[in-house]
Amino acid sequence: MSRYRQMQVFEAVAQLGSLAAAARQLNLSPATVMRSIASLEARLNNTLLLRGPRGVSLTPEGERFAANCRQIIEQTAVAERSAAGIHARPAGRLIVSLPPLMDQQVFMPIALEYLAAFPEVYLVTRAYEGIPKLLEENIDVALVMGHLPDSSGFAMPVGMVQPIVCGSPAYLAKWGRPQTPEDLKAHRSVLTPGQQSGWRFRCERSTRLVRPASVLTCTTPSAAIHAAILGLGLIRCMSYEAHLELKRGSLEPVLSGFASQNLPAQLIYRDGRQAEARVRTFIDFATPKLRVHPAFLG
Repeated sequence: MSRYRQMQVFEAVAQLGSLAAAARQLNLSPATVMRSIASLEARLNNTLLLRGPRGVSLTPEGERFAANCRQIIEQTAVAERSAAGIHARPAGRLIVSLPPLMDQQVFMPIALEYLAAFPEVYLVTRAYEGIPKLLEENIDVALVMGHLPDSSGFAMPVGMVQPIVCGSPAYLAKWGRPQTPEDLKAHRSVLTPGQQSGWRFRCERSTRLVRPASVLTCTTPSAAIHAAILGLGLIRCMSYEAHLELKRGSLEPVLSGFASQNLPAQLIYRDGRQAEARVRTFIDFATPKLRVHPAFLG
């Protein structure tokens, strides 16, 4: 068995956590898989897998080797697809990860236009908080908020977002419009997980932490936004999360002069201009549309 084939076998075992499952996926016998791993470990003079009654697990050396194998296999696949002409025409499955609520607030009209322009592409969206590991999580493109680590791949800036506080017109008519963060102590609030410690605001050259009285904690920003529309209290969310509600007037922003620092919004992807056609065309198509979208600050 070639060295490349051994890497394919090992990577399958590492991903599936089972010799038998890897054998089924690769259409090999379990004995062949076991011999391949044993031969690989002997050649490297290192233990990569630990066998146990519940399957196999990776040693630290095995984890590093598995990551390298995934990268080599992926790069080889890209080279083969390029030689076959796949880079010339956008087609196939495109996986795009988005922050929660971004699909309905911003992304879906852009996705429909892209699919109309490139009908051979099949688009899959995933809700994802934070910055994903594109290769390990099999994601082609990710729209992310915040500053990026150096290892996140290629990035295309599309604008800025910021935390905002808002409430319904009915709530503000009844409880008044806060003028300073300190005024929140006399208001009701709807929280999401992680906000129990308080809301942070920018005040001149420092920041201030305020803990408004909460009447409800919701598990998702979507539920908190709905509660705020019903007049239950003020909410703090990212500007894009309530974009449509602010546009329609069902929510109104308050304390805009005390907003925390803006965060960059970026499209990240792998392989740069060597990326497959569906990735390149999506980046080229979506970037200018996102940059002019009112959900993002210029």
